[in-house]
Amino acid sequence: MGAGHAGLAASHFLTRRSIDHLVLERGEVANSWRYERRPSLRLLTPNWLTRLPGHHYDGPEPDGYLTMAEVTEFIERFAKLSAAPVRTGIEVLSVRRTDTGYRVLSSDGEISCRAVVIASGAFNQPVVPELAAAVPETVQQLTPFDYREPDQLADGGVLVVGASSTGVQLAAELRRSGRPVVISVGEQARMPRTYRGRDVLWWMIASGIWNQRYDEIDDLERARRLPSPQLIGSPERTTLDLNALTTLGVEPVGRLAAVRDGVALFSGGLRNVLSLADLKLSRLLDTFDEWAGETPGSPGRFEPTAVPSSTRLQLDLSSGEIRTVIWATGFRPDYSWLDVPVLDTKGRLRHDGGVVDSPGLYALGLPVLRRRKSTFIYGIEDDARDLVDHLARHLR
Repeated sequence: MGAGHAGLAASHFLTRRSIDHLVLERGEVANSWRYERRPSLRLLTPNWLTRLPGHHYDGPEPDGYLTMAEVTEFIERFAKLSAAPVRTGIEVLSVRRTDTGYRVLSSDGEISCRAVVIASGAFNQPVVPELAAAVPETVQQLTPFDYREPDQLADGGVLVVGASSTGVQLAAELRRSGRPVVISVGEQARMPRTYRGRDVLWWMIASGIWNQRYDEIDDLERARRLPSPQLIGSPERTTLDLNALTTLGVEPVGRLAAVRDGVALFSGGLRNVLSLADLKLSRLLDTFDEWAGETPGSPGRFEPTAVPSSTRLQLDLSSGEIRTVIWATGFRPDYSWLDVPVLDTKGRLRHDGGVVDSPGLYALGLPVLRRRKSTFIYGIEDDARDLVDHLARHLR
């Protein structure tokens, strides 16, 4: 289910094993890349890391970062080269367990099958906190799915809630458009674009961090909940962290704790949040240095995140200073169609490395599914191969 990079990678390995299958897609091939991303977005991974089974980037800019149109074209080409049996424009309405496998009810009828691979993505729905309901009606509210460009926003200031990859990118883009921007900062994963002359993801691979398996991670549930790193793919290979944002003129505040009578209330723990992010970054760079045989903490490190002398603890959203709030507070999968009891109390799939808690049911493309690299295009090949191997054993 899903004709993005994950579903097509699964199809590739199913075909190699001569296992009859279909790939159902509610829209078009690479639908989320095509329609659910803003035009200015680029991949976080460099082009030399853009690869799927038997298919890799072969253009003139290996150190560049693909645009959304280029990602769509790359995945479409893979679908054609692999001759994936994709049926587009088909919405899955329900999946239910039967005595012999599963019954899939779709907008195109029913399908009986012995196994199902859920490859519909981890980012189907934006997460918006309940306190959004208390924001005054005069303030426009958007999610990253709604946002396309600065000109669509009302004139005036913007409050961006969330400082992961999406949040810092939107804050920078909106500030460069000339708007006043306030960014509410909760837990964050600070990460430089390059370190010692190489892309940080080169270091993640070379040091073995990105290939670390899910059963080797001490606190797996926490690893799967971590925010995306503060990265941006740009021709200049720039680092985009809070220091870069404050240089642009973005105002950082603490985590948004509540909205009462139209007033946004922020946590006073911003200094601690920034210090913790700096500490985690230092440990990561220590790992890189140790792998490279360098003395940890040697030249090449980054300045600590600058802590403002004072930060606002509240902001009156009724005053007109802020005209738009953008909720960059994360995403979640959509399992509303899944009529199999495999979700926990928080609506998350119960699975062991993508092997779901129901025989013949599998998942691909979720955070740290089988490896730390699982959600990235580069990381899907190993996960898809492993799960199709398991699926083949299940069929036998």
